[in-house]
Amino acid sequence: MSVTILQGQKYIMNTYSRFPLSLIKGEGVYVYDETGKKYLDMCAGIAVNALGYGHKGLSEALKKQVDELLHISNLYYTPQQVEAARLLVENSPFAKAFFCNSGAEANEAALKLAKKFGKTKSATCNKVVTMEHSFHGRTYGALGATGQMKYQKSFTPMLPGYSYAQYNDFNSLKALVDEDTCAVLLEVIQGEGGIIPGQKEYLQAVEALCKEKNILFMIDEVQTGMGRTGKLFAFENFAIQPDVVTLAKGLGGGVPIGAMLCNEKADVFEPADHASTFGGNPLATTAAAVVLKELLETPLLKQVKKVGNYLEACLKELQREFSCIKEVRGMGLMQGIELTIPVKEVVTLCMEKGMLVVGSGLNVVRFVPPLIISKAEVDEAIDILKKVLSKVN
Repeated sequence: MSVTILQGQKYIMNTYSRFPLSLIKGEGVYVYDETGKKYLDMCAGIAVNALGYGHKGLSEALKKQVDELLHISNLYYTPQQVEAARLLVENSPFAKAFFCNSGAEANEAALKLAKKFGKTKSATCNKVVTMEHSFHGRTYGALGATGQMKYQKSFTPMLPGYSYAQYNDFNSLKALVDEDTCAVLLEVIQGEGGIIPGQKEYLQAVEALCKEKNILFMIDEVQTGMGRTGKLFAFENFAIQPDVVTLAKGLGGGVPIGAMLCNEKADVFEPADHASTFGGNPLATTAAAVVLKELLETPLLKQVKKVGNYLEACLKELQREFSCIKEVRGMGLMQGIELTIPVKEVVTLCMEKGMLVVGSGLNVVRFVPPLIISKAEVDEAIDILKKVLSKVN
């Protein structure tokens, strides 16, 4: 075992079930460990490294920004933050952007925004409905919004005001909405819950209910946003327009950044209502602008849709060959296979054979590779997966 791994076990808190693997560099859709072994990365830092590794435009922009200005207070404007906000707002139905450092922070901002919006209606309008099997982050407010007891059980009691509807069940949601509900928060594809897509009719019904009751319709696009499904925002695939959306992961292409976007109806924050010391600093928003321009000004989104369809078709072909694959589901380059065999064994064997994948939910292997992946690299992934399943099926 390498010195890095041994020292990591000694000095780093035990908050992850880490694999005994130390990665030191990346190129394209591949990463390399300390021994020089090459791995096809089908998880991309868990849907983060949208442009892969060593993207020339991103690297050059970040190096230039490091020499000019890393950080400055949000008491002042910076052109990098303004440009990132402009790109997000002008290419969406939203009016304003707020920048932070992570997906959890973006959801915390959205939850605070919802509470303040509720106060414009009545003093008691402060309840938020989220979904069973959802995941919105590990900070305390976002953890309360997360509809999975396994994440909450060691930290109860949760903050009050949350209730959880069954996903894709409109009657379940409708029964929880009352005059004190200020917002509904959901993912259009549940990521950590097992790659579970929302039904178009269901999502449209939720949107209509929120409009009827004058409550905020909020969508967590931390994992699904920034081109992951072949659209800039995944909600575009369902012909809906939320009042609030949260972003992170792929937005910075590997540089930590989060964002919350809202329309004019939801734009109720005033100075001192919310803030972030590091949020939207020049380095992070430089990265965001590069990623956004790649998505908006090149054929990358079309490639994601094309290669994503190919990946899904290949996985469904494997399903016909291997009985241990119960279901294939997802959209674009966010795909999952539900298995009847232990997921960890499959993930470990894939790693041994030179491919990184990650689990989702209880029994799903998730595929969220860099958006630049090619069909040939998908073929490589399928070949490795086929060898692994042949061994364990």
